[in-house]
Order: sequence, then C-alpha cells, then structure tokens
Amino acid sequence: MKKIEVAFDQAQLTLDKGEQAVKDAVTAIRNALRAGTASTKSKGEVAGSNKKPWKQKGTGNARAGFRQSPVWRGGGVAHGPHPRSYEQKINKKVMKLAFARAFSDKLVAGDVIVLDEFKFEAPKTKLMVKLLKELGVDRTACIVQKDVDDTVVLAASNIPTVDYSTAQALDVYTVLANRKLVCDKDGFDALMARIAK
Repeated sequence: MKKIEVAFDQAQLTLDKGEQAVKDAVTAIRNALRAGTASTKSKGEVAGSNKKPWKQKGTGNARAGFRQSPVWRGGGVAHGPHPRSYEQKINKKVMKLAFARAFSDKLVAGDVIVLDEFKFEAPKTKLMVKLLKELGVDRTACIVQKDVDDTVVLAASNIPTVDYSTAQALDVYTVLANRKLVCDKDGFDALMARIAK
C-alpha cells in the first residue's frame, strides 16, 4: 500500500455553484437521522374525569374546570411534541450537485489521499492505525473503496475517528464531516465517475 499521484480533468470539478445544494443536502441527511419519537399527552389524553374539582365561586380558589388542565401537576402538556418524521425530500439532481461540489472542494483543498490498494494481512486495528499515521492522517478520516472489503472494514471499525464507505454510498455529510478521504485507486475512479458531468 503506497500513496500515489492521480491525474484528473479540472473541468470535471464543480466549484462555481452548488453551495445552497450542499446546505440543503446536509440538512436533509441530518434530519433523516432524527428519531422523531418524542411524545407527550395533551389534556384530552391524560387520565382523569370531567368532574369540576370545586364550584366556580365562593371557595377563594382560582376557578378550575377539570383536573387534566396543563396548569395542574399531572395534567396534559400544552403544544407538546408528538411522534413525527423529520424527513425532507431532495431531488436527485440537487443531491448530485451537492456531492459534486463537496467532493470537488475536498480535492482542491488536497484532502483526498489515494493509495494503489488496501491490503492488510489480517483485520487488525493496529495495522490501520499504523497506515493512517504513515499517511499523516491525525484527525477524522473516511476510508473509501469501490467494493466492500471485510478485512478493511474490521480494521477500521474500532477507530472512533474513522468512517468507512463505498464510493457509491458516500454522502455529502460524510464527505464534509471528515477531514480526509482515503481512497484506493478503484474507489477514487468510482468517485470521479459520480461527479462526471
């Protein structure tokens, strides 16, 4: 495994547009990760009777109509959250533009490292740590391959600052969330094919 220089056509990169698309894509991806399971009961859903707690006048207490009032302890919640989906629809063209812009920016910044191949003798975390150290990757990184290699997946899985993805599954948020992208040659070619105009 050694670092290699790769040539690519500058015209393939998208650097003059797509900022809003990147923002929309990241928002949609992060919203899709939300569980949306927060749930409260309104005054109509909490247990209790419809009996008036005390008469309207003459007791000195504030008037009260029912025990389920949001004002009371044990009552319902006014305007509380209910289960919902946070999913947002993003058009395929917008998502493709967002990915092209995010990956192009990574390339121009020199944050894409290309290796001739990923080849580990065994799925050992220390081998992956050693490789990343040799490459000068000291922060977050995403390993990108064209096809899933179980040995590489297992070698990277115990490192909290390292993600793993195939070239086809890599999304805009993962590109932006990681400081470096470490690809093999096949993975890099697949990524360039994705941003081809």
